[in-house]
Amino acid sequence: MYPEFKRIAILGAGAVGLYYGGRLASAGEDIHFVVRSDYEALTRDGLSCKSIHGDFTLPHIQTHRDSAQIGPVDLVIVTWKATANQHLRSALPPLLHDKTRVLTLQNGLGNCEAIAELSGPEHVLGGLCFVCINRHNAGHIVHSGGGKVSIGAWHPDSGQHALGVTNMMRAADIKAHHVERLEAAQWEKLIWNIPFNGLSVAEGGVTTDVLLADPQKVDEIRGLMAEVIAAARALGHTLSPQLADDNIERTRPMGPYRTSSMIDFVEGRVLEVGSIWEEPLRRAQAAGIAMPKLEALLERIRQRIK
Repeated sequence: MYPEFKRIAILGAGAVGLYYGGRLASAGEDIHFVVRSDYEALTRDGLSCKSIHGDFTLPHIQTHRDSAQIGPVDLVIVTWKATANQHLRSALPPLLHDKTRVLTLQNGLGNCEAIAELSGPEHVLGGLCFVCINRHNAGHIVHSGGGKVSIGAWHPDSGQHALGVTNMMRAADIKAHHVERLEAAQWEKLIWNIPFNGLSVAEGGVTTDVLLADPQKVDEIRGLMAEVIAAARALGHTLSPQLADDNIERTRPMGPYRTSSMIDFVEGRVLEVGSIWEEPLRRAQAAGIAMPKLEALLERIRQRIK
């Protein structure tokens, strides 16, 4: 018997939080959303999702302006962007009891460590979302591709809890699977995120089809992917070089897809520079591994957003 989670809080009511939280709520889970900017609209109108896996509507969802209104829960799912992690210190503690698990579905590296400082490392779970989803306006999201979630324990004592979350998500028709080696899975996702999110910004705000239409950009994408794979392998994570071709080919059918970083860039929001590009580079360099292509991309991104 795997652990059950009777009360669940979602920190972050953007596209990811609303989609996965909405799926869980539709399946009958007790979901509480901590909402900031869209509180009035979500409280009044609820949530609607147009999805390739089946549309759903929730006329009423449980919304709260801050986590203190919810109190301790069994599972916290952090879905806001890593740029909001400064709010963890105020938002997370009111949600914790001695058995609470905290699952981060955020991009990049370093998020588990930030959460562990507040919850304790044995309470931290990590998840990776492989999904094309956008928030069109308050309470309305469009899911156009993917949807898989990979879930693993950041600390070995939480393995059963990671399996429990995986089973709960599967029961809500979410394509979830358990991973034994979370950090390897995080590096695997960076194979896509580092080049596609990065170049979509470095090129001035372009969609993935524009990048893939230019043979020189495809070569740049391949080079960045190869560098990420090599760094991950040097750090002890066995990732196949074939993953570069696999990621490029699965991106082509996505058409004019707007990466999350491109959306943030064109809308003037802060980018997740630290977790997606800086932290992987820092870890590689600390281990004596050079990543010159990533260094060059990071500098281009900084020039765009300065």
